[in-house]
Amino acid sequence: MKIVEQSHMILYPCTEDDWETEYKLIELAGRTAYKSENKISAESHIAFIKGIVSRNHLAVIEFGNIVVHFVTDRGITHELVRYRLCSFVQESTRYCNYGSGKFGNEVAFVMPSGLDDLLRKGEWIQSCRDSEDQYLKLLEIGCTPQQARAVLPNCTKTEIVVKANFREWRHVFELRAVSKDAHPDMRLLMIPLYEEVRAICPQIFDLGDPE
Repeated sequence: MKIVEQSHMILYPCTEDDWETEYKLIELAGRTAYKSENKISAESHIAFIKGIVSRNHLAVIEFGNIVVHFVTDRGITHELVRYRLCSFVQESTRYCNYGSGKFGNEVAFVMPSGLDDLLRKGEWIQSCRDSEDQYLKLLEIGCTPQQARAVLPNCTKTEIVVKANFREWRHVFELRAVSKDAHPDMRLLMIPLYEEVRAICPQIFDLGDPE
């Protein structure tokens, strides 16, 4: 058994040039509405994007995209995949055999926040060990990974790649990072991503400080 931390990594855009490509695509698409393509210049996308966001013309920013790789638990991904305008590819417990050497013959878990005292933490660790033991025993007696996974808890570590347009990421950040009503562990995952993206592109993603 091993315990891992939640994390994220932006897969795309990776560089300043990548981000600029997304901005310029937004501007090109948006200017189609006004037939003002003749106003496009090397820096015109900056003012253009600020203008459409200030006017709440958010359909235009749907032409920009971000792809993110997350490490989290399956409980959090159950919430994340509810965003229907996103694309998802997730680590599959049907096909991943955690009893094989590829995975170190062990299951990884993400500890939930708030387990501050030794008793609660100890009970959680024991519960995870028990589920890992049962999972490995099921594999030993011939069960397939998709059968054995039934005994794994929501805190089982998983990886998921999420692609969404800028507008949908704003929606995700509003509900899962800025709002205090989001699940605490979802906020722990999303706030660092929000702050990173906000710093790169404040004209689109500055939604205020997390509550």
